[in-house]
Amino acid sequence: MAMELSPLGLIKDGAEPKSPSLPANSSETLTAVVHYYRGEMARMAGWRDRIDRTSNWAITVVAALLSVSLSTPSSHHGVLLFAMLLVSLLLYIEARRYRFFDVYRARVRQLERGYFAQILSPQGTGSINWAAPIAASLRRPAFLMSYREAICRRLRRNYYWMYIILALAWGLKITSPTLQPDGSPTRFIEGLSDVAANASLGPIPGWPVLGLVFCFYAVLTYGAFHREPGEGELAHGEVHV
Repeated sequence: MAMELSPLGLIKDGAEPKSPSLPANSSETLTAVVHYYRGEMARMAGWRDRIDRTSNWAITVVAALLSVSLSTPSSHHGVLLFAMLLVSLLLYIEARRYRFFDVYRARVRQLERGYFAQILSPQGTGSINWAAPIAASLRRPAFLMSYREAICRRLRRNYYWMYIILALAWGLKITSPTLQPDGSPTRFIEGLSDVAANASLGPIPGWPVLGLVFCFYAVLTYGAFHREPGEGELAHGEVHV
Protein backbone atom coordinates (compact mmCIF):
# COMPACT_ATOMS: atom_id res chain seq x y z
CA MET A 1 0.00 0.00 0.00
CA ALA A 2 1.54 3.30 -1.07
CA MET A 3 1.69 6.31 1.20
CA GLU A 4 1.42 9.88 0.00
CA LEU A 5 1.85 13.31 1.49
CA SER A 6 -1.26 15.38 1.96
CA PRO A 7 -1.26 19.09 0.98
CA LEU A 8 -0.64 19.91 4.65
CA GLY A 9 2.52 17.78 4.73
CA LEU A 10 1.01 14.86 6.66
CA ILE A 11 2.11 11.34 5.70
CA LYS A 12 -0.66 9.28 4.20
CA ASP A 13 -0.86 5.51 4.44
CA GLY A 14 1.68 3.73 2.26
CA ALA A 15 4.10 6.62 1.77
CA GLU A 16 7.72 6.20 2.85
CA PRO A 17 9.23 9.21 4.66
CA LYS A 18 12.26 10.65 2.93
CA SER A 19 15.32 12.15 4.56
CA PRO A 20 16.21 15.76 3.76
CA SER A 21 18.43 16.00 0.71
CA LEU A 22 22.10 16.75 1.20
CA PRO A 23 23.64 19.96 -0.18
CA ALA A 24 24.05 19.67 -3.93
CA ASN A 25 26.67 22.37 -4.46
CA SER A 26 29.24 24.47 -2.62
CA SER A 27 26.79 27.32 -2.01
CA GLU A 28 24.32 25.05 -0.23
CA THR A 29 27.16 23.44 1.73
CA LEU A 30 28.41 26.84 2.89
CA THR A 31 24.90 27.83 3.96
CA ALA A 32 24.51 24.61 5.96
CA VAL A 33 27.91 25.07 7.63
CA VAL A 34 27.13 28.67 8.59
CA HIS A 35 23.77 27.72 10.13
CA TYR A 36 25.34 24.79 11.96
CA TYR A 37 28.11 27.06 13.29
CA ARG A 38 25.52 29.52 14.61
CA GLY A 39 23.65 26.69 16.31
CA GLU A 40 26.78 25.35 18.01
CA MET A 41 27.74 28.87 19.08
CA ALA A 42 24.31 29.29 20.69
CA ARG A 43 24.61 25.99 22.58
CA MET A 44 28.14 26.84 23.71
CA ALA A 45 27.04 30.29 24.89
CA GLY A 46 24.12 28.74 26.78
CA TRP A 47 26.37 26.40 28.74
CA ARG A 48 28.88 29.20 29.32
CA ASP A 49 26.09 31.25 30.87
CA ARG A 50 25.26 28.33 33.19
CA ILE A 51 28.91 28.12 34.23
CA ASP A 52 28.99 31.83 35.05
CA ARG A 53 25.81 31.51 37.10
CA THR A 54 27.34 28.78 39.25
CA SER A 55 30.46 30.89 39.81
CA ASN A 56 28.28 33.83 40.82
CA TRP A 57 26.41 31.64 43.30
CA ALA A 58 29.73 30.54 44.83
CA ILE A 59 30.93 34.14 45.15
CA THR A 60 27.63 35.08 46.80
CA VAL A 61 27.93 32.20 49.27
CA VAL A 62 31.49 33.18 50.18
CA ALA A 63 30.60 36.86 50.66
CA ALA A 64 27.48 36.12 52.70
CA LEU A 65 29.05 33.59 55.07
CA LEU A 66 32.19 35.69 55.51
CA SER A 67 29.97 38.53 56.64
CA VAL A 68 28.06 36.27 59.02
CA SER A 69 31.19 34.71 60.51
CA LEU A 70 33.38 37.78 60.96
CA SER A 71 30.73 40.31 61.90
CA THR A 72 30.20 39.05 65.47
CA PRO A 73 32.24 37.05 68.01
CA SER A 74 29.25 34.86 68.77
CA SER A 75 29.35 33.37 65.28
CA HIS A 76 30.97 29.91 65.27
CA HIS A 77 33.97 29.20 63.03
CA GLY A 78 31.99 26.24 61.70
CA VAL A 79 30.12 28.73 59.50
CA LEU A 80 33.27 29.04 57.39
CA LEU A 81 33.68 25.27 57.24
CA PHE A 82 30.09 25.08 56.05
CA ALA A 83 30.95 27.70 53.39
CA MET A 84 33.76 25.43 52.17
CA LEU A 85 31.26 22.58 51.90
CA LEU A 86 28.78 24.67 49.91
CA VAL A 87 31.49 25.95 47.57
CA SER A 88 32.61 22.35 47.00
CA LEU A 89 29.06 21.40 46.02
CA LEU A 90 28.87 24.30 43.58
CA LEU A 91 32.27 23.32 42.18
CA TYR A 92 30.97 19.81 41.48
CA ILE A 93 27.89 21.23 39.73
CA GLU A 94 30.02 23.60 37.68
CA ALA A 95 32.38 20.81 36.66
CA ARG A 96 29.41 18.90 35.25
CA ARG A 97 28.28 21.93 33.30
CA TYR A 98 31.82 22.56 32.11
CA ARG A 99 32.01 19.07 30.60
CA PHE A 100 28.97 19.82 28.44
CA PHE A 101 30.37 23.23 27.51
CA ASP A 102 33.67 21.66 26.49
CA VAL A 103 31.95 19.37 23.95
CA TYR A 104 30.37 22.28 22.08
CA ARG A 105 33.44 24.47 22.41
CA ALA A 106 35.57 21.76 20.77
CA ARG A 107 33.18 21.59 17.81
CA VAL A 108 33.20 25.37 17.43
CA ARG A 109 36.99 25.51 17.58
CA GLN A 110 37.30 22.78 14.96
CA LEU A 111 35.08 24.78 12.63
CA GLU A 112 36.92 28.02 13.30
CA ARG A 113 40.40 26.59 12.96
CA GLY A 114 39.79 24.17 10.12
CA TYR A 115 37.28 26.06 7.98
CA PHE A 116 36.77 29.73 8.73
CA ALA A 117 40.46 30.43 9.38
CA GLN A 118 41.28 28.94 5.97
CA ILE A 119 38.65 31.13 4.33
CA LEU A 120 39.99 34.29 5.93
CA SER A 121 43.69 33.48 5.53
CA PRO A 122 44.53 30.30 3.58
CA GLN A 123 47.71 28.54 4.69
CA GLY A 124 48.76 25.79 2.31
CA THR A 125 46.16 23.15 1.58
CA GLY A 126 44.82 23.06 5.15
CA SER A 127 43.69 19.97 6.95
CA ILE A 128 41.26 17.84 4.97
CA ASN A 129 40.21 15.89 8.07
CA TRP A 130 39.09 18.83 10.22
CA ALA A 131 35.43 17.87 9.86
CA ALA A 132 35.89 14.21 10.83
CA PRO A 133 36.00 14.83 14.63
CA ILE A 134 32.85 16.96 14.38
CA ALA A 135 31.02 14.27 12.42
CA ALA A 136 32.11 11.60 14.90
CA SER A 137 30.92 13.76 17.81
CA LEU A 138 27.56 14.34 16.14
CA ARG A 139 27.05 10.65 15.45
CA ARG A 140 28.10 9.57 18.92
CA PRO A 141 28.32 12.46 21.40
CA ALA A 142 30.77 11.84 24.22
CA PHE A 143 32.45 13.90 26.90
CA LEU A 144 36.02 14.94 26.14
CA MET A 145 37.18 15.16 29.74
CA SER A 146 36.63 13.47 33.07
CA TYR A 147 35.07 14.99 36.19
CA ARG A 148 38.52 15.21 37.77
CA GLU A 149 39.95 17.19 34.88
CA ALA A 150 36.93 19.51 34.80
CA ILE A 151 37.20 20.14 38.55
CA CYS A 152 40.91 20.88 38.25
CA ARG A 153 40.30 23.43 35.50
CA ARG A 154 37.55 25.23 37.38
CA LEU A 155 39.69 25.23 40.52
CA ARG A 156 42.56 26.75 38.59
CA ARG A 157 40.41 29.45 37.01
CA ASN A 158 38.12 30.58 39.86
CA TYR A 159 37.43 28.38 42.85
CA TYR A 160 40.89 28.02 44.33
CA TRP A 161 40.96 31.73 45.12
CA MET A 162 37.60 31.50 46.90
CA TYR A 163 38.95 28.64 48.99
CA ILE A 164 42.05 30.71 49.85
CA ILE A 165 39.85 33.57 51.07
CA LEU A 166 37.81 31.17 53.21
CA ALA A 167 40.99 29.63 54.64
CA LEU A 168 42.39 33.05 55.57
CA ALA A 169 39.10 34.02 57.22
CA TRP A 170 38.93 30.71 59.10
CA GLY A 171 42.52 31.13 60.30
CA LEU A 172 41.71 34.66 61.46
CA LYS A 173 38.61 33.41 63.24
CA ILE A 174 40.36 30.71 65.27
CA THR A 175 43.44 32.80 66.13
CA SER A 176 41.86 36.16 67.05
CA PRO A 177 40.70 36.51 70.67
CA THR A 178 38.25 39.27 69.77
CA LEU A 179 36.50 36.92 67.33
CA GLN A 180 35.98 34.19 69.92
CA PRO A 181 32.62 33.73 71.68
CA ASP A 182 33.84 35.23 74.98
CA GLY A 183 35.29 38.23 73.15
CA SER A 184 38.03 38.73 75.76
CA PRO A 185 40.71 41.06 74.38
CA THR A 186 43.19 40.09 77.10
CA ARG A 187 43.38 36.39 76.18
CA PHE A 188 46.13 35.95 73.57
CA ILE A 189 46.96 32.93 71.46
CA GLU A 190 50.12 31.49 72.98
CA GLY A 191 50.62 28.38 70.87
CA LEU A 192 49.14 25.71 68.63
CA SER A 193 47.32 24.20 71.59
CA ASP A 194 45.21 27.37 71.87
CA VAL A 195 44.55 27.31 68.12
CA ALA A 196 43.50 23.67 68.33
CA ALA A 197 41.20 24.46 71.25
CA ASN A 198 39.51 27.22 69.25
CA ALA A 199 39.21 24.93 66.20
CA SER A 200 37.18 22.28 68.01
CA LEU A 201 33.88 21.46 66.37
CA GLY A 202 31.31 20.24 68.86
CA PRO A 203 32.50 16.88 70.27
CA ILE A 204 35.34 16.76 67.71
CA PRO A 205 38.66 18.00 69.13
CA GLY A 206 40.54 20.76 67.38
CA TRP A 207 43.51 18.69 66.18
CA PRO A 208 41.47 16.36 63.90
CA VAL A 209 39.65 19.41 62.50
CA LEU A 210 42.96 21.12 61.74
CA GLY A 211 44.27 17.94 60.14
CA LEU A 212 41.20 17.51 57.94
CA VAL A 213 41.29 21.12 56.79
CA PHE A 214 45.02 20.85 56.04
CA CYS A 215 44.52 17.66 53.99
CA PHE A 216 41.57 19.20 52.18
CA TYR A 217 43.63 22.21 51.13
CA ALA A 218 46.55 20.02 50.13
CA VAL A 219 44.24 18.18 47.73
CA LEU A 220 42.87 21.49 46.44
CA THR A 221 46.37 22.85 45.83
CA TYR A 222 47.38 19.72 43.94
CA GLY A 223 44.22 19.91 41.81
CA ALA A 224 44.63 23.61 41.08
CA PHE A 225 48.18 23.23 39.77
CA HIS A 226 47.85 19.79 38.20
CA ARG A 227 47.60 19.59 34.41
CA GLU A 228 46.66 16.50 32.48
CA PRO A 229 49.31 15.34 29.97
CA GLY A 230 48.59 16.06 26.34
CA GLU A 231 46.27 19.03 26.83
CA GLY A 232 46.15 20.68 23.44
CA GLU A 233 45.00 23.96 21.97
CA LEU A 234 41.38 22.84 21.84
CA ALA A 235 41.51 22.37 25.60
CA HIS A 236 43.31 25.56 26.53
CA GLY A 237 45.15 27.88 24.17
CA GLU A 238 45.90 31.47 25.02
CA VAL A 239 42.19 32.28 25.39
CA HIS A 240 40.19 29.69 27.27
CA VAL A 241 37.65 29.35 30.05
